[in-house]
Amino acid sequence: MAQRRDMRHFTPGAQVVPEVLERLLLAAHAGPSVGFMQPWRFLRISDAGLRERIHGCVERERVATARALGEREEDFLKLKVEGIREAAELIAVCLADGRERHVFGRRTMPYMDIASVGCALQNLWLAARAEGLGVGWVSIFDPDELGALLQLPEGASPLALLCIGPVPEFYDAPMLQQQRWASRMPLADVVFDNSWGHSAPFLQGLCQPGQSPVADNACCDSSD
Repeated sequence: MAQRRDMRHFTPGAQVVPEVLERLLLAAHAGPSVGFMQPWRFLRISDAGLRERIHGCVERERVATARALGEREEDFLKLKVEGIREAAELIAVCLADGRERHVFGRRTMPYMDIASVGCALQNLWLAARAEGLGVGWVSIFDPDELGALLQLPEGASPLALLCIGPVPEFYDAPMLQQQRWASRMPLADVVFDNSWGHSAPFLQGLCQPGQSPVADNACCDSSD
């Protein structure tokens, strides 16, 4: 878990053999879902022309996002935010249509379908890292535009574009942390006791901010 990274740099021309890709998708499909709704759908993008059109969709949103950031526009434009053209595989992860019929666990919190897909994505991400492959989650796109490109049925919606493949090397620390865009919050800032804002006395301060405990109780850089 501590070695997982959100990768944006991939090895051009590399491949992922079909049986490995199938193992990654099986790992995702084994993820937990609220009410066992299994709301995830995976579209492998094998058509080069479609991949290029998807890249254009992401690029338009990248520019729009930069403008929306105001004073951080130039800093954002310097960041590499995706590896769509270079990655061996591109998988579009979508929410399935017909989710409204799943009431179990969603009646008051319908967004639990998104949470469930998140669990599947984490499974795939960790499985890929175990296979020595990098994964980059791209969410910079207009969902309506991307949905039209993917010919999704009414009610379905794209949630993520996953760039998957061999990488030159894994980042020593999260890339956005390396680029001083953001840093990981201390655990004590996000864990409370009984009510919001009350510090949690059970925390032992095992690691410094930006680190995570591993199985042997040592510490290593936390991932992103």
